[in-house]
Amino acid sequence: MLDLKDKKLLILLQNDSKKTTKQLASELDLSVTAVFERIKKLERQHIINKYVALVDKTKLQKSFIVLCHVKLVQHKKEYISQFEKEITQFSEVLECFHVSGDYDYILKICVRDIEEYREFMVSKLTNLQHIASTQSSFMIKEVKNSTVIEP
Repeated sequence: MLDLKDKKLLILLQNDSKKTTKQLASELDLSVTAVFERIKKLERQHIINKYVALVDKTKLQKSFIVLCHVKLVQHKKEYISQFEKEITQFSEVLECFHVSGDYDYILKICVRDIEEYREFMVSKLTNLQHIASTQSSFMIKEVKNSTVIEP
């Protein structure tokens, strides 16, 4: 079970994982050793899975974001497994969600522009088997983007 210090520690790390244990200890009013041990415990429990660098999509010229809804021809287990295995191989796909409703999957795709998206659709996505249809929505403006989950 997480106590209040663990929860605050998780929020601090999610906002800036490059903070030193000394900085974190100061903000949490704990010793450096106590903070270090708490972090190790959270890692062992797989509450903290990994540390990443969040990059600016615009500076990498990859700011064209597409939400693509995908419908499979049937909900057969083999079709689902094959689609999920294949879709994870595409670097353009940042996220893939198996969802309820009219479509089976929602993909978050990050590319340079509409031309690169068309190339992705033509050469990659539509080459996958068992896709019945797709529907694409293009991001106009990013209103909120957060990776922080409050425990």
